[in-house]
Amino acid sequence: MTEPKTPPEGGGAAPTKKPDRGALLGAGGIWLAKWSACLVVIAAAAVVIGWVIEKMWVIVLPVALAIVVSTILWPPTRAMTKRGVPPAAAAGLTLVLFFAIVGGIIAGIVPSVVSQAPDLANKATEGINTVQNWVKGPPINLRDEQLDNAVHLVIERVQGSAATIAGGVFSGVSTAGSLLVTLALVLVLSFFFIKDGPRFIPWLHRVGGGRAGRHLEEVLGRMWATLGGFIRTQALVSFIDALFIGIGLVILGVPLAPVLAILTFIGGFVPIVGAFVAGALAVLVALVANGLTTAIIVLVLIIAVQQIEGNVLQPVLQSRSMNLHAAVVLLAVTAGSSLFGIVGAFLSVPVAAVAAVVIRYIGEQIDARAEETGPEEETKALPAPGDTSAPEPDSSTVPQD
Repeated sequence: MTEPKTPPEGGGAAPTKKPDRGALLGAGGIWLAKWSACLVVIAAAAVVIGWVIEKMWVIVLPVALAIVVSTILWPPTRAMTKRGVPPAAAAGLTLVLFFAIVGGIIAGIVPSVVSQAPDLANKATEGINTVQNWVKGPPINLRDEQLDNAVHLVIERVQGSAATIAGGVFSGVSTAGSLLVTLALVLVLSFFFIKDGPRFIPWLHRVGGGRAGRHLEEVLGRMWATLGGFIRTQALVSFIDALFIGIGLVILGVPLAPVLAILTFIGGFVPIVGAFVAGALAVLVALVANGLTTAIIVLVLIIAVQQIEGNVLQPVLQSRSMNLHAAVVLLAVTAGSSLFGIVGAFLSVPVAAVAAVVIRYIGEQIDARAEETGPEEETKALPAPGDTSAPEPDSSTVPQD
Protein backbone atom coordinates (compact mmCIF):
# COMPACT_ATOMS: atom_id res chain seq x y z
CA MET A 1 0.00 0.00 0.00
CA THR A 2 1.51 3.28 -1.05
CA GLU A 3 1.81 6.20 1.29
CA PRO A 4 -0.17 9.33 0.48
CA LYS A 5 1.80 12.09 -1.11
CA THR A 6 2.70 14.93 1.21
CA PRO A 7 2.20 18.52 0.13
CA PRO A 8 5.31 20.16 -1.27
CA GLU A 9 7.55 21.95 1.16
CA GLY A 10 7.28 25.72 1.45
CA GLY A 11 3.47 25.75 1.93
CA GLY A 12 2.71 25.58 -1.80
CA ALA A 13 -0.74 24.61 -3.05
CA ALA A 14 -1.48 20.97 -3.66
CA PRO A 15 -1.40 19.89 -7.31
CA THR A 16 -4.88 20.00 -8.90
CA LYS A 17 -6.33 17.20 -10.96
CA LYS A 18 -7.85 17.86 -14.38
CA PRO A 19 -11.62 17.50 -14.45
CA ASP A 20 -12.82 14.09 -15.57
CA ARG A 21 -14.02 13.92 -19.19
CA GLY A 22 -17.12 12.01 -18.19
CA ALA A 23 -18.06 14.69 -15.67
CA LEU A 24 -17.78 17.39 -18.32
CA LEU A 25 -19.89 15.36 -20.77
CA GLY A 26 -22.47 14.80 -18.06
CA ALA A 27 -22.63 18.49 -17.22
CA GLY A 28 -22.99 19.34 -20.89
CA GLY A 29 -25.69 16.69 -21.32
CA ILE A 30 -27.63 18.09 -18.37
CA TRP A 31 -27.35 21.60 -19.80
CA LEU A 32 -28.55 20.40 -23.23
CA ALA A 33 -31.39 18.39 -21.70
CA LYS A 34 -32.63 21.37 -19.69
CA TRP A 35 -32.69 23.65 -22.73
CA SER A 36 -34.27 20.94 -24.90
CA ALA A 37 -37.03 20.48 -22.32
CA CYS A 38 -37.56 24.26 -22.22
CA LEU A 39 -37.84 24.42 -26.01
CA VAL A 40 -40.31 21.50 -26.05
CA VAL A 41 -42.48 23.20 -23.42
CA ILE A 42 -42.35 26.52 -25.32
CA ALA A 43 -43.29 24.79 -28.60
CA ALA A 44 -46.17 22.96 -26.89
CA ALA A 45 -47.40 26.24 -25.39
CA ALA A 46 -47.22 27.91 -28.82
CA VAL A 47 -49.30 25.09 -30.32
CA VAL A 48 -51.89 25.40 -27.56
CA ILE A 49 -52.03 29.19 -27.95
CA GLY A 50 -52.42 28.83 -31.72
CA TRP A 51 -55.25 26.32 -31.23
CA VAL A 52 -57.01 28.65 -28.79
CA ILE A 53 -56.63 31.59 -31.20
CA GLU A 54 -58.06 29.49 -34.03
CA LYS A 55 -61.06 28.43 -31.95
CA MET A 56 -61.60 31.96 -30.61
CA TRP A 57 -60.87 33.71 -33.91
CA VAL A 58 -64.32 35.29 -33.98
CA ILE A 59 -63.32 37.15 -30.81
CA VAL A 60 -59.60 37.58 -31.46
CA LEU A 61 -60.15 39.19 -34.89
CA PRO A 62 -62.42 42.05 -33.69
CA VAL A 63 -60.17 42.68 -30.69
CA ALA A 64 -57.03 42.81 -32.84
CA LEU A 65 -58.64 45.10 -35.41
CA ALA A 66 -60.04 47.31 -32.65
CA ILE A 67 -56.57 47.66 -31.12
CA VAL A 68 -55.17 48.68 -34.51
CA VAL A 69 -57.96 51.22 -35.00
CA SER A 70 -57.44 52.51 -31.45
CA THR A 71 -53.78 53.27 -32.11
CA ILE A 72 -54.90 55.53 -34.95
CA LEU A 73 -57.70 57.21 -33.02
CA TRP A 74 -55.96 57.62 -29.66
CA PRO A 75 -53.88 60.77 -30.46
CA PRO A 76 -56.89 62.96 -31.40
CA THR A 77 -58.90 61.53 -28.49
CA ARG A 78 -56.08 62.30 -26.06
CA ALA A 79 -55.76 65.82 -27.45
CA MET A 80 -59.46 66.47 -26.85
CA THR A 81 -59.45 65.03 -23.33
CA LYS A 82 -56.50 67.24 -22.42
CA ARG A 83 -58.61 70.24 -23.43
CA GLY A 84 -61.40 69.25 -21.07
CA VAL A 85 -63.63 67.17 -23.33
CA PRO A 86 -65.14 64.19 -21.45
CA PRO A 87 -63.55 60.84 -22.47
CA ALA A 88 -66.81 59.38 -23.76
CA ALA A 89 -67.57 62.44 -25.90
CA ALA A 90 -64.02 62.59 -27.24
CA ALA A 91 -64.02 58.88 -28.13
CA GLY A 92 -67.42 59.07 -29.79
CA LEU A 93 -66.56 62.17 -31.81
CA THR A 94 -63.29 60.65 -32.98
CA LEU A 95 -64.98 57.42 -34.07
CA VAL A 96 -67.70 59.26 -35.95
CA LEU A 97 -65.18 61.39 -37.83
CA PHE A 98 -63.00 58.36 -38.63
CA PHE A 99 -65.80 56.27 -40.09
CA ALA A 100 -67.23 59.29 -41.90
CA ILE A 101 -63.87 59.80 -43.64
CA VAL A 102 -63.54 56.11 -44.52
CA GLY A 103 -67.13 55.93 -45.73
CA GLY A 104 -66.68 59.07 -47.81
CA ILE A 105 -63.62 57.63 -49.52
CA ILE A 106 -65.43 54.38 -50.32
CA ALA A 107 -68.49 56.24 -51.59
CA GLY A 108 -66.24 58.39 -53.75
CA ILE A 109 -64.49 55.52 -55.55
CA VAL A 110 -67.47 53.19 -56.06
CA PRO A 111 -69.06 55.32 -58.87
CA SER A 112 -65.69 55.44 -60.62
CA VAL A 113 -65.38 51.66 -60.48
CA VAL A 114 -68.93 51.11 -61.70
CA SER A 115 -68.60 53.56 -64.60
CA GLN A 116 -65.22 52.31 -65.84
CA ALA A 117 -65.64 48.58 -65.21
CA PRO A 118 -67.43 47.74 -68.53
CA ASP A 119 -64.86 49.60 -70.62
CA LEU A 120 -62.04 47.97 -68.70
CA ALA A 121 -63.60 44.53 -69.21
CA ASN A 122 -63.84 45.10 -72.98
CA LYS A 123 -60.21 46.24 -73.15
CA ALA A 124 -59.19 43.24 -71.08
CA THR A 125 -60.86 40.95 -73.62
CA GLU A 126 -59.07 42.71 -76.46
CA GLY A 127 -55.79 42.40 -74.60
CA ILE A 128 -56.27 38.68 -74.05
CA ASN A 129 -57.06 38.14 -77.72
CA THR A 130 -53.95 40.10 -78.70
CA VAL A 131 -51.79 38.00 -76.39
CA GLN A 132 -53.29 34.80 -77.81
CA ASN A 133 -52.54 35.86 -81.38
CA TRP A 134 -48.99 36.84 -80.40
CA VAL A 135 -48.14 33.52 -78.75
CA LYS A 136 -49.52 31.62 -81.74
CA GLY A 137 -47.03 33.33 -84.05
CA PRO A 138 -43.22 33.18 -84.17
CA PRO A 139 -41.05 32.71 -82.26
CA ILE A 140 -43.31 30.87 -79.77
CA ASN A 141 -45.66 29.13 -82.27
CA LEU A 142 -47.98 27.59 -79.67
CA ARG A 143 -50.69 25.28 -80.99
CA ASP A 144 -54.34 25.84 -80.10
CA GLU A 145 -54.49 22.79 -77.82
CA GLN A 146 -51.37 23.89 -75.93
CA LEU A 147 -52.81 27.37 -75.48
CA ASP A 148 -56.14 25.94 -74.32
CA ASN A 149 -54.39 23.75 -71.77
CA ALA A 150 -52.37 26.70 -70.48
CA VAL A 151 -55.45 28.92 -70.22
CA HIS A 152 -57.36 26.14 -68.44
CA LEU A 153 -54.49 25.70 -65.97
CA VAL A 154 -54.35 29.44 -65.28
CA ILE A 155 -58.11 29.56 -64.75
CA GLU A 156 -57.92 26.68 -62.26
CA ARG A 157 -55.10 28.38 -60.38
CA VAL A 158 -56.98 31.70 -60.27
CA GLN A 159 -60.15 30.01 -59.07
CA GLY A 160 -58.23 28.16 -56.37
CA SER A 161 -56.48 31.37 -55.30
CA ALA A 162 -59.77 33.24 -55.26
CA ALA A 163 -61.27 30.60 -52.99
CA THR A 164 -58.26 30.79 -50.69
CA ILE A 165 -58.33 34.59 -50.58
CA ALA A 166 -62.05 34.65 -49.91
CA GLY A 167 -61.62 32.09 -47.16
CA GLY A 168 -58.83 34.16 -45.63
CA VAL A 169 -60.80 37.38 -45.75
CA PHE A 170 -63.99 35.95 -44.31
CA SER A 171 -62.46 33.34 -42.01
CA GLY A 172 -64.18 33.72 -38.69
CA VAL A 173 -66.46 36.47 -39.99
CA SER A 174 -69.05 33.99 -41.24
CA THR A 175 -69.14 32.14 -37.93
CA ALA A 176 -69.58 35.44 -36.13
CA GLY A 177 -72.78 35.97 -38.10
CA SER A 178 -71.81 38.43 -40.83
CA LEU A 179 -69.31 41.08 -41.75
CA LEU A 180 -71.59 43.71 -40.26
CA VAL A 181 -71.47 41.99 -36.86
CA THR A 182 -67.67 41.99 -36.91
CA LEU A 183 -67.55 45.65 -37.92
CA ALA A 184 -70.00 46.49 -35.14
CA LEU A 185 -67.78 44.68 -32.62
CA VAL A 186 -64.75 46.59 -33.89
CA LEU A 187 -66.65 49.85 -33.56
CA VAL A 188 -67.82 49.17 -30.00
CA LEU A 189 -64.47 47.80 -28.81
CA SER A 190 -62.58 50.72 -30.34
CA PHE A 191 -64.87 53.11 -28.48
CA PHE A 192 -64.19 51.44 -25.14
CA PHE A 193 -60.45 51.09 -25.80
CA ILE A 194 -59.89 54.78 -26.51
CA LYS A 195 -62.35 55.83 -23.79
CA ASP A 196 -61.11 53.63 -20.91
CA GLY A 197 -57.65 52.69 -22.17
CA PRO A 198 -55.68 54.93 -19.76
CA ARG A 199 -57.28 53.15 -16.79
CA PHE A 200 -56.43 49.64 -17.99
CA ILE A 201 -52.71 49.50 -17.20
CA PRO A 202 -53.04 50.92 -13.64
CA TRP A 203 -55.83 48.37 -12.98
CA LEU A 204 -53.64 45.56 -14.35
CA HIS A 205 -50.77 46.76 -12.15
CA ARG A 206 -52.96 46.49 -9.06
CA VAL A 207 -54.21 43.03 -10.04
CA GLY A 208 -50.76 41.69 -10.89
CA GLY A 209 -49.15 42.97 -7.70
CA GLY A 210 -46.05 45.04 -7.18
CA ARG A 211 -43.38 43.00 -8.96
CA ALA A 212 -45.40 41.38 -11.78
CA GLY A 213 -47.49 44.52 -12.22
CA ARG A 214 -44.37 46.63 -12.72
CA HIS A 215 -43.17 44.34 -15.52
CA LEU A 216 -46.63 44.18 -17.12
CA GLU A 217 -46.97 47.95 -17.05
CA GLU A 218 -43.58 48.48 -18.65
CA VAL A 219 -44.03 45.83 -21.34
CA LEU A 220 -47.57 46.89 -22.27
CA GLY A 221 -46.52 50.52 -22.43
CA ARG A 222 -43.70 49.67 -24.82
CA MET A 223 -45.96 47.43 -26.90
CA TRP A 224 -48.57 50.18 -27.25
CA ALA A 225 -45.94 52.75 -28.22
CA THR A 226 -44.39 50.38 -30.77
CA LEU A 227 -47.74 49.41 -32.27
CA GLY A 228 -48.92 53.01 -32.48
CA GLY A 229 -45.65 54.12 -34.03
CA PHE A 230 -45.80 51.34 -36.59
CA ILE A 231 -49.40 52.05 -37.64
CA ARG A 232 -48.92 55.82 -37.91
CA THR A 233 -45.57 55.52 -39.67
CA GLN A 234 -46.84 52.88 -42.08
CA ALA A 235 -49.89 55.05 -42.81
CA LEU A 236 -47.61 57.98 -43.65
CA VAL A 237 -45.37 55.86 -45.89
CA SER A 238 -48.34 54.25 -47.62
CA PHE A 239 -49.99 57.64 -48.16
CA ILE A 240 -46.84 58.99 -49.82
CA ASP A 241 -46.63 55.92 -52.07
CA ALA A 242 -50.31 56.12 -53.01
CA LEU A 243 -50.11 59.87 -53.65
CA PHE A 244 -47.20 59.75 -56.08
CA ILE A 245 -48.35 56.57 -57.82
CA GLY A 246 -51.90 57.92 -58.07
CA ILE A 247 -50.69 61.20 -59.59
CA GLY A 248 -48.62 59.26 -62.12
CA LEU A 249 -51.57 57.03 -63.07
CA VAL A 250 -53.83 60.06 -63.53
CA ILE A 251 -51.27 61.83 -65.73
CA LEU A 252 -50.85 58.68 -67.85
CA GLY A 253 -54.61 58.31 -68.17
CA VAL A 254 -54.79 54.84 -66.61
CA PRO A 255 -58.39 53.81 -65.80
CA LEU A 256 -59.38 53.33 -62.15
CA ALA A 257 -56.43 55.45 -61.00
CA PRO A 258 -58.13 56.48 -57.70
CA VAL A 259 -59.00 52.86 -56.96
CA LEU A 260 -55.45 51.71 -57.69
CA ALA A 261 -54.06 54.49 -55.49
CA ILE A 262 -56.29 53.42 -52.59
CA LEU A 263 -55.28 49.78 -53.09
CA THR A 264 -51.66 50.92 -52.99
CA PHE A 265 -52.34 52.69 -49.70
CA ILE A 266 -54.03 49.62 -48.21
CA GLY A 267 -51.34 47.29 -49.56
CA GLY A 268 -48.68 49.37 -47.83
CA PHE A 269 -49.85 47.96 -44.50
CA VAL A 270 -48.62 44.53 -45.63
CA PRO A 271 -44.90 45.27 -46.10
CA ILE A 272 -43.10 43.87 -49.16
CA VAL A 273 -45.96 41.63 -50.32
CA GLY A 274 -48.67 44.32 -50.37
CA ALA A 275 -46.57 46.76 -52.38
CA PHE A 276 -45.71 44.03 -54.90
CA VAL A 277 -49.33 42.97 -55.39
CA ALA A 278 -50.66 46.53 -55.68
CA GLY A 279 -47.90 47.48 -58.14
CA ALA A 280 -48.48 44.39 -60.27
CA LEU A 281 -52.20 45.16 -60.43
CA ALA A 282 -51.53 48.75 -61.55
CA VAL A 283 -49.15 47.55 -64.29
CA LEU A 284 -51.68 44.97 -65.46
CA VAL A 285 -54.47 47.53 -65.70
CA ALA A 286 -52.19 49.93 -67.60
CA LEU A 287 -51.15 47.14 -69.98
CA VAL A 288 -54.72 46.12 -70.75
CA ALA A 289 -56.17 49.63 -71.00
CA ASN A 290 -53.34 51.77 -72.41
CA GLY A 291 -50.85 49.42 -74.03
CA LEU A 292 -47.32 48.20 -73.47
CA THR A 293 -45.59 51.60 -73.45
CA THR A 294 -47.80 52.99 -70.68
CA ALA A 295 -47.42 49.76 -68.70
CA ILE A 296 -43.62 50.06 -68.85
CA ILE A 297 -43.81 53.69 -67.69
CA VAL A 298 -46.10 52.67 -64.80
CA LEU A 299 -43.66 49.89 -63.89
CA VAL A 300 -40.74 52.32 -63.83
CA LEU A 301 -42.79 54.77 -61.74
CA ILE A 302 -43.73 52.11 -59.19
CA ILE A 303 -40.15 50.82 -58.94
CA ALA A 304 -38.85 54.36 -58.43
CA VAL A 305 -41.39 55.10 -55.70
CA GLN A 306 -40.71 51.76 -53.99
CA GLN A 307 -36.96 52.42 -54.08
CA ILE A 308 -37.42 55.82 -52.47
CA GLU A 309 -39.64 54.21 -49.83
CA GLY A 310 -37.29 51.29 -49.17
CA ASN A 311 -34.06 53.31 -49.10
CA VAL A 312 -35.20 56.62 -47.60
CA LEU A 313 -38.57 56.52 -45.83
CA GLN A 314 -38.54 53.02 -44.34
CA PRO A 315 -35.02 53.16 -42.82
CA VAL A 316 -35.59 56.62 -41.36
CA LEU A 317 -39.13 56.15 -40.06
CA GLN A 318 -39.74 52.45 -39.47
CA SER A 319 -36.42 51.78 -37.76
CA ARG A 320 -37.54 54.07 -34.98
CA SER A 321 -40.89 52.36 -34.49
CA MET A 322 -40.19 48.65 -35.13
CA ASN A 323 -36.47 47.93 -35.44
CA LEU A 324 -37.18 44.68 -37.31
CA HIS A 325 -35.00 43.19 -40.01
CA ALA A 326 -36.54 42.87 -43.47
CA ALA A 327 -36.13 39.07 -43.34
CA VAL A 328 -38.16 38.94 -40.12
CA VAL A 329 -40.88 41.07 -41.72
CA LEU A 330 -41.03 38.82 -44.79
CA LEU A 331 -41.20 35.64 -42.71
CA ALA A 332 -43.89 37.15 -40.49
CA VAL A 333 -46.02 38.12 -43.50
CA THR A 334 -45.57 34.66 -45.03
CA ALA A 335 -46.54 32.89 -41.82
CA GLY A 336 -49.50 35.17 -41.14
CA SER A 337 -50.90 34.87 -44.65
CA SER A 338 -50.54 31.07 -44.70
CA LEU A 339 -52.26 30.67 -41.32
CA PHE A 340 -54.97 33.34 -41.42
CA GLY A 341 -55.14 34.61 -44.99
CA ILE A 342 -55.14 38.30 -45.89
CA VAL A 343 -56.12 39.33 -42.37
CA GLY A 344 -53.16 37.38 -41.01
CA ALA A 345 -50.83 39.10 -43.48
CA PHE A 346 -52.17 42.48 -42.34
CA LEU A 347 -51.74 41.69 -38.63
CA SER A 348 -48.50 39.70 -38.89
CA VAL A 349 -46.05 42.61 -38.78
CA PRO A 350 -47.68 44.36 -35.78
CA VAL A 351 -47.69 41.02 -33.95
CA ALA A 352 -44.02 40.50 -34.81
CA ALA A 353 -43.23 44.02 -33.62
CA VAL A 354 -44.88 43.57 -30.21
CA ALA A 355 -43.31 40.10 -29.87
CA ALA A 356 -39.91 41.71 -30.49
CA VAL A 357 -40.68 44.20 -27.70
CA VAL A 358 -41.29 41.32 -25.27
CA ILE A 359 -38.10 39.53 -26.34
CA ARG A 360 -36.03 42.70 -25.95
CA TYR A 361 -37.48 43.36 -22.50
CA ILE A 362 -36.66 39.80 -21.40
CA GLY A 363 -33.13 40.29 -22.69
CA GLU A 364 -32.82 43.52 -20.70
CA GLN A 365 -33.94 41.75 -17.53
CA ILE A 366 -31.47 38.91 -18.13
CA ASP A 367 -28.63 41.39 -18.63
CA ALA A 368 -29.63 43.23 -15.44
CA ARG A 369 -29.69 39.99 -13.45
CA ALA A 370 -26.34 38.95 -14.92
CA GLU A 371 -24.77 42.22 -13.80
CA GLU A 372 -26.13 41.69 -10.30
CA THR A 373 -24.63 38.18 -10.07
CA GLY A 374 -21.53 38.23 -7.88
CA PRO A 375 -18.31 36.26 -8.30
CA GLU A 376 -19.40 33.67 -5.73
CA GLU A 377 -22.54 32.77 -7.72
CA GLU A 378 -20.57 32.56 -10.95
CA THR A 379 -18.09 30.05 -9.49
CA LYS A 380 -20.95 27.79 -8.38
CA ALA A 381 -22.46 27.57 -11.87
CA LEU A 382 -22.10 24.40 -13.90
CA PRO A 383 -19.56 24.53 -16.71
CA ALA A 384 -21.02 25.12 -20.13
CA PRO A 385 -20.52 22.52 -22.87
CA GLY A 386 -16.98 22.63 -24.11
CA ASP A 387 -15.77 24.64 -21.10
CA THR A 388 -12.68 22.92 -19.71
CA SER A 389 -12.50 25.15 -16.66
CA ALA A 390 -13.93 23.79 -13.41
CA PRO A 391 -13.79 24.62 -9.71
CA GLU A 392 -10.68 23.42 -7.95
CA PRO A 393 -11.47 20.03 -6.33
CA ASP A 394 -11.29 19.54 -2.60
CA SER A 395 -8.02 17.80 -1.70
CA SER A 396 -9.81 15.68 0.88
CA THR A 397 -11.98 14.04 -1.77
CA VAL A 398 -9.30 13.48 -4.41
CA PRO A 399 -8.26 9.81 -4.49
CA GLN A 400 -4.60 9.39 -3.80
CA ASP A 401 -2.21 7.08 -5.62
